[in-house]
Amino acid sequence: MNRRAEVEPESLAARGGELPSARNSCTVPVTEGYERWAPIYDRTPNPLLACEERHLMPWFADLRNKSILDVGCGTGRWLHRLTTLGGQPVAGIDFSVAMLRVAEKKGAIRGRLASAACENLPFRAAVFDLAVCSFVLGHIRVLGPMVSELARVMRPGADVFVSDLHPDAYARGWRVGFRDNGAAVQIEMLPRAAEEIVQLFYSNGLECLKQVPLYLGDPEKPIFARAGKAHSFREACQLSAILVFHFRRLDSPIDRCPAVMTSLKTDHSTPSPPETRAKVGN
Repeated sequence: MNRRAEVEPESLAARGGELPSARNSCTVPVTEGYERWAPIYDRTPNPLLACEERHLMPWFADLRNKSILDVGCGTGRWLHRLTTLGGQPVAGIDFSVAMLRVAEKKGAIRGRLASAACENLPFRAAVFDLAVCSFVLGHIRVLGPMVSELARVMRPGADVFVSDLHPDAYARGWRVGFRDNGAAVQIEMLPRAAEEIVQLFYSNGLECLKQVPLYLGDPEKPIFARAGKAHSFREACQLSAILVFHFRRLDSPIDRCPAVMTSLKTDHSTPSPPETRAKVGN
């Protein structure tokens, strides 16, 4: 299944679970959505992607000699960045041929991409040291097979970083989507509670080390301004926008209760929404 993460600023201004342009928008299946989106995906600034990269890049300080997998790599955004940080060898998979066609144009990852479903990874067991799964989970109807496959290809002690649209943001009307010839297009997705995700990964041998909600900040403000949505920026900053997980592949049988582990994983040191911070985005 494909992966993606783009919520247009128009969607971020939604209230009460309805998009401002709901009457002029349509919802399309995942495959169709990314086939249509691929040609402009890298050319359209997106506040959620900018926020995600800003927070996660410090987590990838030294990737030398680490084999990396990008599950649902899309146009190769994360895979390309992690390669420049020393990750080798690298591999990316996605179900969208159109997205992979764009990714292949990025020299550092050319020839390291494959068209495949997340539920059937074309790799041997225990071959990767680190995996990224960025804005993918909401596009997968049944998560079990995908998580099982991801656990299978990771080495004991390997790190897995997962991000997706925060359930609170979804409840307020934020959606994955883009504009096509002036019309708003939403892509089908299913929101999931953090507890469900943590327990499912844990049952497959992936322990949650950290669970972090991310908020938009001042670095994303220009993206709203360019889209003509500067008036909705402060309101958008008050809501948890992205949910990020850091999992680690266990190297011994599971012997602890998932429910107990779930209660221990939330990172309470995460910055609060902007108005309680001295300077937004820092």
